[in-house]
Amino acid sequence: MSDDYDFRLRFSRRYSMGHRLISGAAPNCRVPHGHDEIVTVDIVQISQAGLDPETNMLAEFDRVKRRWFQWIDRDVDHSFHISNADRLLGFFQEHEPELTAKLLVTPGDPTTEIRAACFKAKIGAFLAEDEPNFRCDRLIIQETPANAVEIMATRLDGILPKGDHWWDRADTSINDL
Repeated sequence: MSDDYDFRLRFSRRYSMGHRLISGAAPNCRVPHGHDEIVTVDIVQISQAGLDPETNMLAEFDRVKRRWFQWIDRDVDHSFHISNADRLLGFFQEHEPELTAKLLVTPGDPTTEIRAACFKAKIGAFLAEDEPNFRCDRLIIQETPANAVEIMATRLDGILPKGDHWWDRADTSINDL
């Protein structure tokens, strides 16, 4: 493949979510509130083999994005993003256990930054299982029209805890409850 070009597949999806931050770093975000967000991913070919000479494609779009879009639409959309240390988590588990499936639980405050890392790991797990010749090179969460977070890390060590967590698995989970 020539160094003169670099093909990327870019997919965006909108979802609604709620969250609250408890660390105190963003006082206005202590009260549960919501956003309509857009997540955009750039997918690149690991082998850099270029276009398939028979189809003139890197890959058929639906094949690469299907599981990712299904996860966003079915599991992330209208979920409540909550810290693993938030006392509301215990409230939901005790008083409204039927809602725990819609709790997206993050290590610490569910900031846009940590959620971007979790989402990048999740799409990485989907791609590793379904399309091992592709990886997510960049992920952007547009939180508001004026604020976005972009992550381009190839490794998430030091950002996300090690172990078996929902973001590392190629399943539909959004928590480990």
